[in-house]
Amino acid sequence: MLCIVRGAVRIVIFSASGREVRFDDLAAGDCFGELACLDGDPRSASAVALGDTVLAAIAPALLEKVLLEEPAVARTMMRRMARLVRNATDRIVDLSVLGAYNRVCAELLRLASHDTAGAATAVVRPYPLRIDIAARVSTSEGTVSRVLNDLTRAKLVAKERDGLVVRDLPRLKRMVERFSDDPEEHATLL
Repeated sequence: MLCIVRGAVRIVIFSASGREVRFDDLAAGDCFGELACLDGDPRSASAVALGDTVLAAIAPALLEKVLLEEPAVARTMMRRMARLVRNATDRIVDLSVLGAYNRVCAELLRLASHDTAGAATAVVRPYPLRIDIAARVSTSEGTVSRVLNDLTRAKLVAKERDGLVVRDLPRLKRMVERFSDDPEEHATLL
């Protein structure tokens, strides 16, 4: 298992055709690679450093020893893994039932909803790159651009110097919940 001491890491999988699917960006304090440590199977994803990054490695035998001897550490890891399963489930549902337009909106909502605690507005920092959103929701940069342009024209989002302001989180949530990829239907919500 690897723990990020400093820097950031992106967790990705590359399809047989070379297409990149992005799962998450991890920061200092986060860990990855625990699944391979726990079950001995090959890693299920790749990790790409995002700039200068320092990692600390924990060997599988040491991880197992710590988990057996330190219940608080084991509980923390179980909660983290439960969160990973829930996030994966949410993404599977998004990919199964949402069209590309809604998946982009859902990703913006997900990015904006961190630590908002019921707030009506949020700022996503740094400004999310179109290529990153596209890779996370399995669509094209063109679709992401179209959605961001529509949301900007509707004054639902605005670009700030260092972030993306989501001006109405409840309205964005309602758009995602419509389960439609019909641009005319989206226009009624915008």
